Amino acid sequence: MLGLPVSYYVFTDTPEKVKSIKLGPQRSLRVIQVQRHTRWQDISMMRMKTISDTIESDIRHHCTHVFCFDVDQVFTGRFGPEALGDSVAQLHAHYYRLPKKLFTYDRNPKSQAFIETGDFYYHAAVFGGSWKDVKALTEACYKSIMEDKQNNVEALWHDESHLNKYFWIHKPSRILSPEYCWDTSIRNRTDIRVFRLLWAPKHYNKLRT
Repeated sequence: MLGLPVSYYVFTDTPEKVKSIKLGPQRSLRVIQVQRHTRWQDISMMRMKTISDTIESDIRHHCTHVFCFDVDQVFTGRFGPEALGDSVAQLHAHYYRLPKKLFTYDRNPKSQAFIETGDFYYHAAVFGGSWKDVKALTEACYKSIMEDKQNNVEALWHDESHLNKYFWIHKPSRILSPEYCWDTSIRNRTDIRVFRLLWAPKHYNKLRT
């Protein structure tokens, strides 16, 4: 977002580990401490409430747009204002060329995230839009997550399943190509030539326990 003012918000349960760095012009950084959760699934799902609360208490007063990113990603190219929109969804790099029958929607009718069929499969590692639209999305996803919890149900891919359900009902105004969130383990894809954001190496054996 060169030339535009950008405020970074880092949500973490260990704020003391966030290093102080020198930022460029029109850049600011705020570190927000969040509750520690034992399971990674709860960390992922509960961020929806954290984002919604922060938009209400802070972001909406001085920002027009919000983008939410998983922390384990690396910017490697231009991620500019062409990505802005009222409601922005990210095509999942592993699914954009697959037939719909292979999309991993939550197909459990007991879950609020249930989708029998859809149009695209979106990645929850990147989503954004106007603060109003992002607040509506995160509030809706959090509400659905909590309803599932009350019924002892957990969606297949947690907050990502609820995000896909939301975008199935409320169509995004802009859809980003996989170049905006790419996994370098994917080989032989000549249609993606520019990588703007890359997945960092995952350590699932340590994190998903």
